[in-house]
Amino acid sequence: MRFFKKSLKNRSMSIQTKQFQDSTMGDKLNKSLKENIKIVKEALGNSDDIIIREIRIGKKREMKAGIFYADGLTDAPSIQNFILESLMLDIREMELDKIEHLDENPLQLFKDSVLTVGELKDLTEYSTLYTSLLAGDVILLFDGYSQGFAIGMKGGKDRGVSEATTENTIRGPKEAYSESLRTNTALLRRKINNHNLWLETKKIGTVTKTDVSIAYIKDIANDKVVQEVRNRLDKINIDGILDAGYLEELIQDDTYTPFPTIFHTERPDVTAANLLEGRIAIFVNGSPHALLVPSLFVQFFQTADDYYQRADIVTLLRILRFIGFFIALLGPSLYIAITTFHQEMLPTPLLINLAAQREGVPFPAFVEALMMEITFEILREAGVRMPRTIGQAVSIVGTLVIGTAAVDAGIVSAAMVIVVAITAISSFIVSSFNLAISVRMLRFIFMGLAASFGLFGIIVGLTALTLHLCSLRSFGIPYLYPFAPFNAEDQKDAVFRFPRWALFSRPRLINQKNVKRENTPSPKPGSRKKD
Repeated sequence: MRFFKKSLKNRSMSIQTKQFQDSTMGDKLNKSLKENIKIVKEALGNSDDIIIREIRIGKKREMKAGIFYADGLTDAPSIQNFILESLMLDIREMELDKIEHLDENPLQLFKDSVLTVGELKDLTEYSTLYTSLLAGDVILLFDGYSQGFAIGMKGGKDRGVSEATTENTIRGPKEAYSESLRTNTALLRRKINNHNLWLETKKIGTVTKTDVSIAYIKDIANDKVVQEVRNRLDKINIDGILDAGYLEELIQDDTYTPFPTIFHTERPDVTAANLLEGRIAIFVNGSPHALLVPSLFVQFFQTADDYYQRADIVTLLRILRFIGFFIALLGPSLYIAITTFHQEMLPTPLLINLAAQREGVPFPAFVEALMMEITFEILREAGVRMPRTIGQAVSIVGTLVIGTAAVDAGIVSAAMVIVVAITAISSFIVSSFNLAISVRMLRFIFMGLAASFGLFGIIVGLTALTLHLCSLRSFGIPYLYPFAPFNAEDQKDAVFRFPRWALFSRPRLINQKNVKRENTPSPKPGSRKKD
C-alpha cells in the first residue's frame, strides 16, 4: 500500500512537472519582468551558470530591463560594450515614457537605433527563449512588454584551430576543424569563397538540441542527394546528438556491413575538394569532424597529399595502399592455407625451412595465427588507450618481447611472427581508420576459411565480399563506383591519379548537372604554340 501511494505521488509530481514544462515551454512571455525571471529560474533549476542582471534605463530610470545569459557560452565583454553601455549610458537622457512617434513602444527604438549588435531576433515565447539562451545568445526582456530580443553573442572558450592529428600531410594546409560549428564553417568559407556555397542549419535532439549544418555548392551538388540528406536528418528522433558519429549511424544506408559508407574528415581542404566534386558535408556542433556523402570505396584510399604531390608519385603510393590493403586482409590466411593444404606451391628449400621451424610447435598454423593476431590487437588497443607518452613505447616493447619470447618458448614459429608483423604494418598503410578496422575484422573470417577449406575457402570469401561490396549504396550511389559500374572516364582519379590538367571533369555518377570543372579541357602544359 505504501508503495502504491508512493507511486501515485511520484506520478502526480511527474504530471505537475510536465504541466509546468508545457506551460513554460510553449506559452507566450509574460508582461511582468519579475514573473519572467521567476519562470526562467524555475525552468532551469536555478542553475548557477545562468546569469540574470536587472537594470533600469531612461532619464528617470522609468523602465526595467533584464539581461539573461549563460556563463561560458557568451562573449561577456561584448555584453558590457554593446548592451549595458548602450542601454545605461547612451540613452540615459531619453524620456522613454514620452515617445509618441513609436506608439509609446520603445522596443522598436532599441532595435533600430540603440543596440549596436549585428544579430538580433524578436522573442515572444519561452521555448525560443530557452533554446537561444542555452545556445549562447543574450536574452533582453523589458518590464511591461511580452516581447524581448535574442542577441547573438556566442563566445566562450574553445580549442581553436589546431593541426590535424589523424590526417597528417607532408605538403598542404595544416589546419583542422575544432569543436565549434561556426569555426568549422568559417574554415570552409575561407577555402570556397563563392556565393553558391550554401549552409542549412537545423537542431537535432529533443534534449541537447544540437546544431547540425549541411554544406553544399548549389550549382554542383545533386539536388536529389541534397533532399535525401534533408529527409534523413528530419526523420531522426533521438534525445541527443553529441558527435558526428551519432549521425553516421542514423543516416547511413546499410547498418549490417563492416565497411564505412560515410566518409569523415577533420580537414577543411579535404571537405572543400569533395564539395567541388558534388558531395555534401554535414557538420555537428561539438564534433571536430565533418561527414561527407555520398562516399565511395576508392575514396577511403585517397589522402590530401594525393593532390599536393606529382601525379606519378601519387599513383605509386595509391598502388602501395591497395597492395597493403590486400596484405592486411589476406596475409595470415594465405600463409595458413599454403602451409596446411597446398605445400606443393612452395619451393622445396623454403618448405623444408618452414617445416624445421614448426617441428617443436604444438599448435596448427591457424591457432598460431589466431594467438598472435589477438595478442597484437590487444597491444594495439592498449597503446591507443594509454597516455600518449608511454602508449607507443608499451606497444612496441610489448610486441618485441612477446614475439621473441613466444618463438624461444616454441609456442609459435618465427615465420608466423614475420607474417603477423607484416600484416599489422600493412594495415597502417590504409589511410582511413574506419576501413582499417573493417580489414581487421574480416581478417579473422578469412583465417577461418583458410584453415577449413584452404585457397578454395579464400576464393569463396573474396567472391562473397565482392558481391557484398557491389550491393552497398551510399545515398543511392553504388559503393564500388567507378569500378562497378565501370566508368572509364572516372578511372583517372581512382587507382591512378592523372595529372592535374587532365582532371577537368567531376565524378559523373555523383554529379550529373555540372560535370565539367572548366568550360573546355585545359591543354597539356607546354603544348601551346610559342609565338
